[in-house]
Amino acid sequence: MCGIAGGFWNQSRSDLDDRITHALALLKHRGPNDSGIDYTPVTSGMVALAHTRLSIIDLSAGGHQPMMTQDGRYAMVFNGEVYNYKELRNELISLGHVFNSQSDTEVLLKAWAQWGPHCLPNLEGMFAFVVHDRHSNTLTCVRDAFGIKPFFYSLQSDGFIFASEQPALLAMRHEKRVPDWQRCYDYLVHGDYDSQDRTFIEGVKHLLPGSLLEIDLSSIQTALPMVWWRPDFRQTSDLSFSQAAEALREQFLQNVRLHLRSDVAIGAALSGGIDSSAVVCAMRHVEPDLPINTFSYIASGTELSEEKWVDRVNAFTGAKAHKVTANGADLASDLDTMIRSQGEPFGSTSIYAQYKVFQLARDNGVTVTLDGQGADELLAGYSGYPGHRLLSLWDEKSFLGMNRFARNWSAWPGRSYKLAWMHLARIGLPEDLYRYARKATGRDFNPAWLSASALRETGVELREDRPSISAQGKGRRVVENLARALQQRGLPELLRHGDRNSMQFSVESRVPFLTLPMANLLLSLPENYLISDQGETKRVFREAMRGIVPDDVLDRRDKIGFATPEKDWLLGMAPVIRTWLQDSEQIPVLNRVALLAEFDLVAAGKKAFSWQVWRWVNFVRWYVQTGFDT
Repeated sequence: MCGIAGGFWNQSRSDLDDRITHALALLKHRGPNDSGIDYTPVTSGMVALAHTRLSIIDLSAGGHQPMMTQDGRYAMVFNGEVYNYKELRNELISLGHVFNSQSDTEVLLKAWAQWGPHCLPNLEGMFAFVVHDRHSNTLTCVRDAFGIKPFFYSLQSDGFIFASEQPALLAMRHEKRVPDWQRCYDYLVHGDYDSQDRTFIEGVKHLLPGSLLEIDLSSIQTALPMVWWRPDFRQTSDLSFSQAAEALREQFLQNVRLHLRSDVAIGAALSGGIDSSAVVCAMRHVEPDLPINTFSYIASGTELSEEKWVDRVNAFTGAKAHKVTANGADLASDLDTMIRSQGEPFGSTSIYAQYKVFQLARDNGVTVTLDGQGADELLAGYSGYPGHRLLSLWDEKSFLGMNRFARNWSAWPGRSYKLAWMHLARIGLPEDLYRYARKATGRDFNPAWLSASALRETGVELREDRPSISAQGKGRRVVENLARALQQRGLPELLRHGDRNSMQFSVESRVPFLTLPMANLLLSLPENYLISDQGETKRVFREAMRGIVPDDVLDRRDKIGFATPEKDWLLGMAPVIRTWLQDSEQIPVLNRVALLAEFDLVAAGKKAFSWQVWRWVNFVRWYVQTGFDT
């Protein structure tokens, strides 16, 4: 796991040293063990590739980057891990390649030299990398299928730059820092972020998951990003339910085997839910003698506490438990550091629980953790996407089936019959009716705490980017939405949280649910294998894990995860928050007076508490930290 930075400039090296060195210093937490910079003059300017390394596979100097092929044609910087590197290495040796290290970086470099982009679907791992082809005078930037590893880039007047994190990119960029007000609005009003290539800063983009971008250095021409993998949500499997469960069991265990490859201490982030519990139990199943350390956040003294389930899994697997708690004062103390590490605003204080878990892992000498992230988006988790399932049944003209499903689904904790139909309305209502419904429930597209005149001046569209209902998804609405969540709104934001929180403490977070073989298998299955007619989520996975995970864990009907008592925390420090929100005066699209009045109503209990409070706090603190040019 590492940090990468660099790009192309139409100027000499002497003008770049300070910028590249500064960018690399800002990425030091991502890779404290080694670093390197390579400058290559080209006809039209200078290419710089920079890397800072967290040593995980082959701890020797053999894994040093930037890395070049022996013929000098290709140079690479790589952030991530290729878990099936041993198998790929053997294949490349059979084709005549000679290796000088045991690192997965060298395997990736020679795979690219041998097959080019055709190697990508065969990589099981997480990666963001850049290849400089000195023969074709191109830079090729690649991001893994799910966007587990970050990649930011910017095209500017004197060239092209990239980095693993925004602060490093901004250190190399000479354009003014200007907010992308549309994305700011999308976050503040709709909680939408990390769902498209635009970021919160104008001119700074994400390379989207499963995409590749090539830059011709002769002309600084960038082709449009090419998609090298897109989820296929068609039902192509003819497996019976029991066969699907068996295939999923074998695939998941194989994923865990590969993700355990490490030359440093390894552990697991354990929330107590089905997904992280399955990871820990699978680790014990495939490696009976492996020392397992688990790291858990405990919401002590609240109904959100998962401690009994954490203890159940640790006792079952013989793992060594490490637990951390937190309170509102801790959050206030760590808030600015956490916001800085995240780089951009994010969804809720549950991210702080994860932050504390990775800090705990670092403090106990564990450098690699396995995590259950991605399972919900592959297995129809959360509440089971009831609106999409009802829409699938509508497509099939199973109207009685819709009613049965809504009633069965509502019998689970935290659900209701009315809520099932509200989920359907959210995705099926025409735009005008949807806007009316939002306003009627107190979620107006233009709330009073926004400045309408400033929004108009900046060209912001007061709308929500609602997914369209496609003809191709007929009868497959749940799986269609899962495919969308894997690469658009949903999983990308969660993977961002995990990457920045883990890297803040130089810990590598691995996500064994997220491999192409597993995604391709699950997305090919009938919908009712994922969400049953009785409303049970992750149906086929629960069956697949019988005998590996305790039945009482698999039969859980609630979902909590690393949840925090956000309301108690934030309202418990209302005076501090009010002081922070005074800074909203610096932000042209916010109406400070109306925002403070709204917050005062919430703090006094005269208006319902919602995640909106956190968005205000997070956005204002982030805006002040970023230091935008005026």
